[in-house]
Amino acid sequence: MKKFFEWIGLKEKLHETAHKPPFVSEREIWWVSLGENVGSEMNGKSDRFTRPALVLKKLAHGFFLVAPTTTQHHEGSWYIRVSLEGKDEYVCLNQIRTIDHRRLYSRLGKLDDDDFSKVKEGFKKLYL
Repeated sequence: MKKFFEWIGLKEKLHETAHKPPFVSEREIWWVSLGENVGSEMNGKSDRFTRPALVLKKLAHGFFLVAPTTTQHHEGSWYIRVSLEGKDEYVCLNQIRTIDHRRLYSRLGKLDDDDFSKVKEGFKKLYL
């Protein structure tokens, strides 16, 4: 069952939050409040509607391009398997989106250079 009204309430609180953007780097994976979404768009989980997401690029002050991740095994060109602290994660290139810093919740870790290069190559094959 979708929780659109609960998400709208949290989204309003996130929007009204006045704090400085945290220090965020490319390659980092953060818990991000992605929300309650439509159709096959990836939803967040828990009362914060969060999901891990890889920071692909800083676009502007406090504004980022991210790709959600999942621990569920996926095959295909839309998914890139990476390792975070010895555990497999799958970067979902079909769910890339931009976010404001107020959606960031907490940092989970950082991908090594080799895994991030795999993600960038996968992105290039699909979008460029």
